[in-house]
Amino acid sequence: MEGKVLARIGAIVFVSIAITATVIEMTREEAPAPASTAPALQPPTDPLRATLRHCQQLGEAAASDADCLAAWAENRDRFLGRTPTPAMPASNGGR
Repeated sequence: MEGKVLARIGAIVFVSIAITATVIEMTREEAPAPASTAPALQPPTDPLRATLRHCQQLGEAAASDADCLAAWAENRDRFLGRTPTPAMPASNGGR
């Protein structure tokens, strides 16, 4: 009979410890996450990107806009990894 009583006492102690741990865990308040002091990383504004957005909003009219054509050429050169070619100087009338 002594073994059964000891087992019951052990089970009661185990259950009471489990209940206590559960109550403590449920009542514990979680600390709010610390506020980040690092500034948000934002890429610098790209004027080409802004021009491309403007051209996108123009729709079909952008196909005849010189600024849009130049922006598309620069974007294409960036994408392909080419260095932009300098503009050809105007000829002096065949001299």
